[in-house]
Amino acid sequence: MAKYNKKIVTDICSLIKSDSYTIAEICKEVGITTDTYHRWIKEKSDFSDSIKKAKGEFNTLIADEAKKSLMKKIRGYEVEETRTVFVDKDGKPKIKEKISTIKHYQPDTGAIIFALTNRDADDWKNKLNTELTGKDGKDIMPHQNLSRLTTEELKLYHQLQEKASAKNA
Repeated sequence: MAKYNKKIVTDICSLIKSDSYTIAEICKEVGITTDTYHRWIKEKSDFSDSIKKAKGEFNTLIADEAKKSLMKKIRGYEVEETRTVFVDKDGKPKIKEKISTIKHYQPDTGAIIFALTNRDADDWKNKLNTELTGKDGKDIMPHQNLSRLTTEELKLYHQLQEKASAKNA
């Protein structure tokens, strides 16, 4: 069983930063048990801090790659594809022809919608606003005669109107 040292911490952090390994896979790779890993997290603050930093760096890497991929999907992109045809010449393969084509991928509508609704939500809401009116465009609930309401009821009525106005703004 490996003992705690800087090299093992560096090795563990390198594995965390490089890929999405499980704790069990990391422990197996560096020669410790998962119990040891968890004990070190609890008992050794420098180990815990190093692990948190490595996880943060990996998350940043993932976010950066996701943004790059999303931009490719939004803009569309081209890929060069090469096809090689071989023939048998005296028992050895020989290249007969090599064909390169450029394949264009159109922008992805789903990616565009995702980006717009998340980056500019005020202009690209995925929300339907519905207004209801009565017959011939008249109000469903006609204006109330407020003269019959008590002072308390009037205050409550105005508060509700203000809330409704603020919600619709």
